[in-house]
Amino acid sequence: MSGLLDALVVTAVAGLVISRQLRPSRLDTDRRWWVLPVVLGVVALREPGMIDAHHQTTAVLLLAVELIVGLAMGAGWAWTTRIWVEADGAVWSRGTRASIAVWGAGLALRAGLYGVGAVLGVRQDSSALLLALAATLLVRSGVLAWRVQTRRPAGAPGPAYRDAVARPAWKEPA
Repeated sequence: MSGLLDALVVTAVAGLVISRQLRPSRLDTDRRWWVLPVVLGVVALREPGMIDAHHQTTAVLLLAVELIVGLAMGAGWAWTTRIWVEADGAVWSRGTRASIAVWGAGLALRAGLYGVGAVLGVRQDSSALLLALAATLLVRSGVLAWRVQTRRPAGAPGPAYRDAVARPAWKEPA
């Protein structure tokens, strides 16, 4: 695909994922939460040309930073997702405003990395983005699975970012 078409597809998919995060969705709590990220990772690693042959060191460095951003984004996404257990045992999740901020920061960092690579003349393949997406999904799914296992009794709301932080009461000046 062309660069413009890639950008449009990534933007459309990101918009779809972010909008779906704002609606409650049922979490699949089986033990195969890692399968999709692993499949995406294998597909990404099978694609030739992930590392630019003319700029190997820079390409590997950009890929490493891309993976770190993906891991951080997955962790941030998982910890800012509200989860709860219904009385029937169904586990539900919904993204928060902080989840949207995590997505925005991650996309901005990735766009910045792409820009740095373009300025340095490094050819960047979509397989690197796919590998980072696999890392993001793997961390998010793993953290959510861990959070579900450590759930409170049915019906208790799950903590999200800043939920457990005690906020001091407002006081009038003396």
